[in-house]
Amino acid sequence: MNTAGSPVSPGRGRPWRLFVPILAGATLRERLVASVGALAGIALTGLVSTLLFPDAAAWPLIVGPIGASAVLIFAVPASPLAQPWPIIGGNTISALVGVTVALLVHEPVLAIGLAVSLAIVVMSLTRSLHPPGGATALIAVIGGPSVAAAGYSFALMPVAVNSVLLVILGLAFHGLTRRSYPHRPASAAANLHQTSDPPSATRVGFRAEDIDAALGALNETFDIDRGDLDRLLRQVELQALVRGNADLRCDAIMSRDVVSVGIDAAPGEARALLLDHNIRTLPVLDADGLLAGTVGLRELSSDAGRVGNLVSPAATASPVEPALGLLPALTDGRAHAVVVVDAGRRVLGMITQTDLLAAVAALLKR
Repeated sequence: MNTAGSPVSPGRGRPWRLFVPILAGATLRERLVASVGALAGIALTGLVSTLLFPDAAAWPLIVGPIGASAVLIFAVPASPLAQPWPIIGGNTISALVGVTVALLVHEPVLAIGLAVSLAIVVMSLTRSLHPPGGATALIAVIGGPSVAAAGYSFALMPVAVNSVLLVILGLAFHGLTRRSYPHRPASAAANLHQTSDPPSATRVGFRAEDIDAALGALNETFDIDRGDLDRLLRQVELQALVRGNADLRCDAIMSRDVVSVGIDAAPGEARALLLDHNIRTLPVLDADGLLAGTVGLRELSSDAGRVGNLVSPAATASPVEPALGLLPALTDGRAHAVVVVDAGRRVLGMITQTDLLAAVAALLKR
């Protein structure tokens, strides 16, 4: 029986926990989509290879490691190991390494070990680390007479051809399902004011060197891009802050007497409203009185006939959202205010940077 506060082993008392997927963010829907993608990817890769090389009966038209590559490209497309270059380069380079070892080393036990270990080294040096590459190198050594007879051409067909086809099909599938692939790592936050200071959101909390120090202390390799890790940790900080203050809603701190302008108004009229009311963001309403966007002095520096020609997309929120959830929008250097709207985009209020700062200050006094 565990005493209070003592650590509990993940599998202790619940042995089935050993079989629970450990990938963060994995859902049943995502896995079903991945399964459909793998079905299409592998089947079409084999079909196209057959059509391209109808007389190539001397070697397999698809190799086993491509199945493992399909798991990565369709199930974990954000993984650095699942990107196009690791898939194509990792498999092809590993095949070349395996063929070379098979030609030079005739002791089977030594050859299989050297093929996989050297493949890891070469993939690491070429920034193409791809786990199925180890199996590709192994097949080049133990693949039998057909692979041995193919020699270095084995790396071209089927390995490189299979890999290229799978990547092309992966690009098409993820495009159709509106999933991001190739994965674009989170870019570093930029200072939009053209000064040398780091962005305001990165001046507090942890820094890049803290992530490096933590990774060094853990002494483990994680299958996640460093930029994505930074973004994830900052989102965790935000979610914890929002959860702890979920009772502070947008409708509690928003201004309700909102100054706005019509979409057909002249830019001069909008500029006058901004200056008269000492505000920086002006909601723009369409003919039905619904939010069409916002304008500020930056947009209004040009005379374009009507405000509707100068409107920018508005940062919006619902009245029941946690107010602290607006922190990213109001600290990104772009937006000075968030427009609170109902489901039909009718303006209910405004929350400015000053409003949110006052709310945070009140929370700190509790």
